[in-house]
Amino acid sequence: MMKFSLTLILLSIIFVNSVAQNNPIDYVAAHKSARTAVGVATLVWNTTLADYAKANGFTGVDAVNLWIAEKSNYDYASNSCKNGECGHYTQVVWRDSVRLGCARVTCQNGGVFVTCNYDPPGNYIGERPY
Repeated sequence: MMKFSLTLILLSIIFVNSVAQNNPIDYVAAHKSARTAVGVATLVWNTTLADYAKANGFTGVDAVNLWIAEKSNYDYASNSCKNGECGHYTQVVWRDSVRLGCARVTCQNGGVFVTCNYDPPGNYIGERPY
């Protein structure tokens, strides 16, 4: 009985942790630190955008953190990316984006896809994100 209880507790912890990292609040919070660091306003969750984004993924926080990690590829002075790899980061911190909807799905092959939609969208060629 003790072994069963311990297993149930561990499964509950794993489930709660998984659900918690895919909550709208977590998506917004994951964006907030990067946006605050460059003086851009916090995004607001939008369920319509989240519906568009219904897709797949590991946790939302994991995905957003990967996008934010692209900051090291962005050069503000020249408004350019090393090897073209900073578009996710620049959208995360795009000054004019104020609403956010994110989701994740698991593909038939077991892969995960995470997407976020921003309103208004950003990443306009020739414009700086902040």
